[in-house]
Amino acid sequence: MSKPRAYSVKAYSATDAKSPLAQTTIQRREPTDRDVQIEILFCGVCHSDLHFARNEWHFTQYPAVPGHEIVGRVTKVGAAVTKFKPGDLAGVGCLVDADLSCPQCKKGFEQFSPTMVGTYGGTDKHLGAPTLGGYSEAIVVDEHFVLRIPQNLNLAAVAPLLCAGITTYSPLRHWKVGPGKKVGIVGLGGLGHMGVKFARAFGAHVVVLTTSESKKADALRLGAHEVIVSTHAAEMAKHAGTFDFILDCVSAEHDVNAYLGLLAVDGNLTLVGLPEKPLLIAPFALVMGRKSLSGSLIGGIAETQEMLDFCGQHGITCDIELIRMDQINEAYDRLLKSDVKYRFVIDLSSLKSS
Repeated sequence: MSKPRAYSVKAYSATDAKSPLAQTTIQRREPTDRDVQIEILFCGVCHSDLHFARNEWHFTQYPAVPGHEIVGRVTKVGAAVTKFKPGDLAGVGCLVDADLSCPQCKKGFEQFSPTMVGTYGGTDKHLGAPTLGGYSEAIVVDEHFVLRIPQNLNLAAVAPLLCAGITTYSPLRHWKVGPGKKVGIVGLGGLGHMGVKFARAFGAHVVVLTTSESKKADALRLGAHEVIVSTHAAEMAKHAGTFDFILDCVSAEHDVNAYLGLLAVDGNLTLVGLPEKPLLIAPFALVMGRKSLSGSLIGGIAETQEMLDFCGQHGITCDIELIRMDQINEAYDRLLKSDVKYRFVIDLSSLKSS
């Protein structure tokens, strides 16, 4: 397979783990037969971007271009592309490639494929170079990994659905959250606020569990029926053994056993947050009630499209703060302080005009 030609686009990258992100020029491949070229309009800012830029997961290659919540417009397609044409709205999430022939891919679980290639931090098989994310003017992606974007939604507020949205939608769907179910959402941040919106739209009774009394009003505004301040022992005790499902969206160190105690018999708690240190689990918290503890990682391409279509039908988007590309370092600082409601999104027109 001959290497495709490359072209240059503007981007923001980190040159090492301690450097601020700054403007640079990167190479994108010219579209192959199966590729879709997308002009990026908006890109969400995920906490994973910060981990990656600062090499906190210990696999970053520099220069590093983060960004995997991408919404844009198709500018060119390869000869074999059938699903998209120039002018279409399109999205790209956390995945840009996989073999599509392994058992996981055939099940629609591309995110679990051993050949999965991330939007950044992977390897572009065409160029033999690291994949570079959405903090850039344009991206070129295999048609299979490109998503249709509902036209009736605010495009900037759609961008975080490509990660925060599918990360919460997938486990709620998997555990059959719906009418008659009591569902807890632990943590009201970028993930948690989407969990509230989806659980409410699915028809469940939604309860937000938070350590912050100040978040009560916002939780109710977003769709929660109730709010429990988890540091209040009496409140927690009143709800013990009553939840069918709990979605834990917290990435900070915390006591998960307190939430396992809230589950009913056969209840499940699913982790989507990624605390840095291992969690300590008390076996009795699980065996007393045949409870289960599980995890979930984003979703496959078909399920991500299902999620986007559901959002289009129900008018669901993320609550965002729109920023310019040159505000990214300030946004990272604020992200560390949880100073955003609830997701930063970069307006990439600010990069094009710089």
